[in-house]
Amino acid sequence: MRTSSLILALCLVGAVGADRVPVAAAQTDAGWTMLFDGENLDNFTMTGNANWRVTEGVAEADMPRGYLVSLEAYTNFDLRMEVWTLPESNAGVMLRVGDPRAPSLRNGYEVNINDQRTDQDGRTGSIVNIAAPLVKFDAGNKWVTVDISAIGPRMTVRLDGILTAEATDTTFASGQFALQAAGGEVKYRNVQIRVAP
Repeated sequence: MRTSSLILALCLVGAVGADRVPVAAAQTDAGWTMLFDGENLDNFTMTGNANWRVTEGVAEADMPRGYLVSLEAYTNFDLRMEVWTLPESNAGVMLRVGDPRAPSLRNGYEVNINDQRTDQDGRTGSIVNIAAPLVKFDAGNKWVTVDISAIGPRMTVRLDGILTAEATDTTFASGQFALQAAGGEVKYRNVQIRVAP
């Protein structure tokens, strides 16, 4: 009787936990490191004037201009996150930033999230001044998964799995990355990085 009760108890415990597969553990197994999981901004420093805050698991700002700058510098990496903006918002991800106190196009690359940018060659999905978007992708009013790969001089950008930009450029080889709030409402979540050799 005790054996039957023990087996039943173990089955119940397994059933209760079956729907709680830890996503972060799977990502860690694949070499991913979670830098922002909705709890705090401990892996970043703030620069500029944006009013960054963490609300309901999201890093957000609605006042320009500012950045969340990674504490660590990276050379070769895959970077993944989810971004939410309004169509008129101006957001983006700076890569290989040489001056973490003042990220800019003068010291790093920018993957832009800006549907209504005047110069559409630098709109959402582009690598500004390096690679115009391959497709027109509108990011406004929805969560968009951003996948960026920077291995040596080769860079690719995918939004929701769609290749939007690719380039080979040797201007900036290493540095921090920075999440941008440059206008309108901007939100980020699930920021992860996988370092490559």
